[in-house]
Amino acid sequence: MGNAAGSMEFPMGKEGKTVSFPPGSETPQKQAAGPKIPMPAEEELEERFNVVLNSMNLPPDKVKILCQYDSEKKWELVCDQERFQVKNPPSAYLLKLRSYLDQGGISRKFKRRVQESTQVLRELEISLRTNHIGWAQEFLSEENRGLDFLVDYMSFAQCAVTYDMDSLDNGTATPDKSVEDLTRSAGNSPIHSASKAARSLTVRFNALHSRKAMRNSRLVSQKDDVHLCIMCLRAIMNYQSGFNLVMTHPCCVNEITLSLNNRNPRTKALVLELLAAVCLVRGGHDIILSAFDNFKEVCGERSRFEKLMEYFSNEDSNIDFMVACMQFINIMVHSVENMNFRVHLQYEFSHHGLDDYLQRLKFTESDRLLVQIQAYLDNVFDVGALLEDAETKNALLEHMEELQDHNAQISSRLQESEREALETVSELEKHLIQTTKEVELLKESLRESCSQVTILQQREIEREIERERERERQRDRDRSAQALAELEEKVQGLVDQQLIRMERSSSGHLDLHVVPFILPVSIHAETEQITTVDGPVAPPTSLVLPPPPAPPLPGATEVTAQAPPPPPPPPIPPPPPPPPPCSTATPPLPPPLPGRGIALPPPPPSIGMAPPFGGKHDGHTGNRNKKAIQTKYRMPSFNWQALKPNQVAGTIFNELDDENVLGELNMDAFEEQFKTKAQTAPADVGTLRAKVAQKIHSKVSLLESNRAKNLAITLRKGGMATSDICTAIETYNQEALSLDFLELLERFIPSEHEVKLIQNYERDGRPLDELPEEDRFMVRFGKIPRLAQRISTLTFMGNFPESIQLIQPQLNAIIAASMSIKSSSKLKKILEIILAFGNYMNSSKRGAAYGFRLQSLDLLLDTKSTDRKQTLLHFIVSIIQEKYPELQAFHSELHFMDKAALVSLDSILQDVCALERGMEVTRKEFAVQEDNPVLQDFLTSNNDLLDSVVEDGKTAQDVYESTVEYFGENPKTTPPSMFFPVFVRFIKAYKQAEQENEQRKKQDVLSREGRTGPPSTSAKPEIAQKQVPMMPKLPQMDLIAELKRRQVIPLVREGKDGAIEDIITALKAVPFTARSGKRSSRLFCDSGFSDESPT
Repeated sequence: MGNAAGSMEFPMGKEGKTVSFPPGSETPQKQAAGPKIPMPAEEELEERFNVVLNSMNLPPDKVKILCQYDSEKKWELVCDQERFQVKNPPSAYLLKLRSYLDQGGISRKFKRRVQESTQVLRELEISLRTNHIGWAQEFLSEENRGLDFLVDYMSFAQCAVTYDMDSLDNGTATPDKSVEDLTRSAGNSPIHSASKAARSLTVRFNALHSRKAMRNSRLVSQKDDVHLCIMCLRAIMNYQSGFNLVMTHPCCVNEITLSLNNRNPRTKALVLELLAAVCLVRGGHDIILSAFDNFKEVCGERSRFEKLMEYFSNEDSNIDFMVACMQFINIMVHSVENMNFRVHLQYEFSHHGLDDYLQRLKFTESDRLLVQIQAYLDNVFDVGALLEDAETKNALLEHMEELQDHNAQISSRLQESEREALETVSELEKHLIQTTKEVELLKESLRESCSQVTILQQREIEREIERERERERQRDRDRSAQALAELEEKVQGLVDQQLIRMERSSSGHLDLHVVPFILPVSIHAETEQITTVDGPVAPPTSLVLPPPPAPPLPGATEVTAQAPPPPPPPPIPPPPPPPPPCSTATPPLPPPLPGRGIALPPPPPSIGMAPPFGGKHDGHTGNRNKKAIQTKYRMPSFNWQALKPNQVAGTIFNELDDENVLGELNMDAFEEQFKTKAQTAPADVGTLRAKVAQKIHSKVSLLESNRAKNLAITLRKGGMATSDICTAIETYNQEALSLDFLELLERFIPSEHEVKLIQNYERDGRPLDELPEEDRFMVRFGKIPRLAQRISTLTFMGNFPESIQLIQPQLNAIIAASMSIKSSSKLKKILEIILAFGNYMNSSKRGAAYGFRLQSLDLLLDTKSTDRKQTLLHFIVSIIQEKYPELQAFHSELHFMDKAALVSLDSILQDVCALERGMEVTRKEFAVQEDNPVLQDFLTSNNDLLDSVVEDGKTAQDVYESTVEYFGENPKTTPPSMFFPVFVRFIKAYKQAEQENEQRKKQDVLSREGRTGPPSTSAKPEIAQKQVPMMPKLPQMDLIAELKRRQVIPLVREGKDGAIEDIITALKAVPFTARSGKRSSRLFCDSGFSDESPT
């Protein structure tokens, strides 16, 4: 926004002063900056600042930014703007232009004046471009009419060029052809509108001076005046008001277009850039086309754009012109919205050989030209290809419909397979349950058999001991008898030797008296064995037995002793009592070892004799006492719901050992990551009586009016005669009566009051024809025997198959899900790990827990680490991946959780009971009508099915309750809709935690790589190829992308201030792409200009 005055001085008014132009003065001179002026008051500063802003003609966003400046910056801006002084007003330039248009006078004087025209136009262009908007508006005002003079001068400057070109095209060089002829030919051009007719008049010179004007025009055309005129018009068009004046001027755009005949390639390039920018302004495309129509008439073209293509083909040495020409062609053809018109314009250039020429240009070395060529080719409409694409699209749509049908069939088969799999799994689970029960019975039978075998073995052992004792006693008796016989022989020998004598006393005892006699020592030794016997001699005892209750130690043998005749032994005690029958699962005693020694191993200790894990047990609950864990840091509390010790017995937690898990893990890392930071009113009786009074039947109808109307509507829906309906009910014809109709008929079973009314009516002998159709139906309907039972039976028979189909899958889901949870060893181990971590966090504050409620699994996501970046679940997942990788797929052992979560077991069991009641009613009906084949067939085919469903219902209830109790929950207060969703949410959270841990690991790896340095460029494509596999691009994807791209509304620029310069600058940066901001050029792509590029 500087000075445009330059150094020339023009005369004012009518003074004929000459204008001096110092040599080399082509740009405006800036005044030397004087001493800094002091800042005025705030009000004066704001007033002067607003004046400067108005003169700068800035867009609102820039004005807003400048208004935010402080006072010092505002004052600097005001001073900078006031340093520039406009020395020459617009009238000075216009005066000079009028003098150049004077076609009279001597040729030498004109030559002297024409030497100054270039400098004047250059100064004018600078002034229009740099002075404030008020100067430009003064130049374009009605008083000065600067645009008209500028267009007239440009027309004068290039009329000779147009004339010479026309002469060459006609093959003649007649110098006598005047501008008048050109004017006449231009005026006869067929223009479609008044504005176009106005623009067609391009030469406005007096015919009297035509030859002189032609001669002077040839002198001007040799200068850069036409180029500078275009530059002046470009500066004018950069203002919104100036652009509107140019667009509405009758011949300005035509003259700009005719400037393409200029011999200077730089001028041609400038013209094409300006015309391309105008095409992208709203309404500009039609004006440019009209100008080329005028160009065709003035220059005598056979078809439009002929000369443009000729220049494009011949000026192959000037790359700037070729780039501008290619850019203009691309915008001219592809900036219209009408696709048919776009194809038409495309064909015009193809008719002039553009396609062939572009084929030759593809080997050019200019990258800028290749970019523009590629942009044009990217925008080209290939009608044949689009037709093929349309056919391909139709084929693809048909194929897509086939695929959708195929997918629907596959989905149906998949659902069927899933249902069959669920039934199979449920059957297997039920078979497993039944087999388990049979195994338990066999085990019980085996235990009883073992007990009996043990008893029999004990008795056999006792009998063997008794027999052995008897044999030992017999041997003792034999030895005693033999010893007695020997003793008797010895005594008799002594008697015979008269060494002793035997005498019988008065009491009957036999006394032995030794005869006094000195005997040898040997005889004396024998007599020492003789004793006085006061009764029968008792044989010595040879068997010593331990007391019966305690069996001998293993390896012990019987001890026999031969001793001199001892005193008589005590009587033999009775055999020990038989052991009690085996009531536990202890193994039976082994059979006796061979040999005389009989040894029995001690019985194994019973359950509960020693702690299962070596810890101390609570005397009341049988659980081991858990010690509080002392952590190094203060840990956050895990707010689970712990089970009491007396609630753990018989659950899964009784089998878990969290202390063992803590012994396997290093909890230091866990402590570091999860430590705390700090360390209605009753009805009126009268109203009711009134309503009852209203319900009294009239004499005409036996039914209440509303009931009769509803019955009539029901009969019309049925569409059957009264006799057919009653016959179908009597014969149980399910095909004739739909379920909906039966349910409606069930509401119209005659009440006792209606039956009495019908009976009284018939007792009076009144004809039935006098009754309405509904009453006659009720009379016939009420005579069906056991009507309520028949309709109930028909309804039950009709609903039975659907009820079975609804109930059976839900029972199967409950059975399969319950058994899979209860039998999952991996889930059991994961709960053990969670129990260990929970006790590690809580035991020092709340004491160790023996178990926890399943709802506590949801709290794993609420317990966060110290840095709040991970939760307790994330840490447990990482521990499982590191220490227990076999547990990662624990959810594969849990089946049909989501289906079981949707089941209401109580409702299903009630439905099963309802089926049983309905079947019982059907059996009673069949007992009354045993000759009815429908009831017989139904009972025969569905009795076993119902029994199976009832059995499945009991199995599902038992399995579910045992599973819920196994996990420490109460089955009465925990329905499946609460129990199974806990595991569903836990599985989902576990998988999510796994993914987040993997993402965190990848981010850590990337961050470490970023710190160590970027990877090599050669490795990046390999990594990208490994991570993202290249998929083949389907041909229909190109079609879809093309259709989407062409459906976008083009962004047409508005003719506001600065629009022309913005468009030209953007086109130099990025080539034009039709109807979209996407840069599809394969040769050039710069996303930095995507927002500013023309579209």
